[in-house]
Amino acid sequence: MEQSKQLIGIKEYIAIVLLMVGTKVTDNTPTILFEYIKNAGWMAPIINGLIAIFPIYLLIKVFTIYKGKSLLEVSDHLFGKFFSFIILFIMLVVAFGAVIVDTAIYTDIIGTMYFTKTPTIIVYGILMLVCAYGATRGFEQIGSVAWTVFPYLQVSLFFALILTIGQGNTAFIFPILGDGAWEVVKESSLRLSLYADFLYLFLFYPYIKSEIVFKKGTWLALVFIIMNLSIVMVCYIFLFDYKTIMQLNYPYHELIRTISLGFIINMEAFFLPFWLIATFVRFSIYLYINAILFGHLFKIKHFEYLIPSLATLIVFLGMIPENPTFIIFDIKEKLLLMTSPLFFLLPLLMWLVAMFKGEFKNANKRNIR
Repeated sequence: MEQSKQLIGIKEYIAIVLLMVGTKVTDNTPTILFEYIKNAGWMAPIINGLIAIFPIYLLIKVFTIYKGKSLLEVSDHLFGKFFSFIILFIMLVVAFGAVIVDTAIYTDIIGTMYFTKTPTIIVYGILMLVCAYGATRGFEQIGSVAWTVFPYLQVSLFFALILTIGQGNTAFIFPILGDGAWEVVKESSLRLSLYADFLYLFLFYPYIKSEIVFKKGTWLALVFIIMNLSIVMVCYIFLFDYKTIMQLNYPYHELIRTISLGFIINMEAFFLPFWLIATFVRFSIYLYINAILFGHLFKIKHFEYLIPSLATLIVFLGMIPENPTFIIFDIKEKLLLMTSPLFFLLPLLMWLVAMFKGEFKNANKRNIR
């Protein structure tokens, strides 16, 4: 794997994580959660976040004994070349499938809600062209752009939320626990993959300035994301009751088209540019992740050259569904369920293998010396 020429700091790292995971609240992910958890859908990010602490903690424990190594090298060391290839190939399939599904969803959002007369292939092509260009610039450039735009994105988001609270109805949030506490916990835990991106972040371990920065940035990002996702989903409930949300494919975009500020209407014209920038950064990171995995598995040293080809393939595969609004919705729902065990079990497996191989003891001996 080619190393980045520059290492990124905690600000850029947190911004990348927040744009990767936090923007999920602007697509159809909330609709999926509200469908099963009803009024308590806003609790899913909190419950999932608390459960996610366990696999993230195990991963950090394992990676602290391998200074400067990414998920690729650590996997090869722990599982051997053969089993590591299988595990990383599964991760590649999941990551590639996720980026196809998500880019198809975002293309559908842009095409059906904003540029209704523009052919889908044009919208999809421009989206992936911009993201591919961003990805080829390298991880440190993505981090720099992410940190530059993040404050503006956060301000625009909370401005929308303030308007929502002022125009919403707090009665919609009741009953708070929906069908009951057990149902909330069960359905939330089945969709733990809401935070699966944290697993892929360990591909970038060597790209971060220090181990302390990576640890601190990961935990801070997790806390910020839990708060962001939960607050936004509470605001969805305030403005739309959960039954209405289940009928809305993209509640965030319905929200920004519904709210107003006095005589100022069409507020989406203000929020859309910020959302588009976040979208470009997010998929630039996803393309970079896929290129890293593909390059490592198939021994391609300069993996950056794969990015344009991967982006082109994503467009063709993402265009296959004839009715993406509903077909992709079902595919994403299944993907959330299937990816959850990977996110939970792989860190546990890595920690167990490292413990049985005596890696933690050897690391302690090295530190003593």
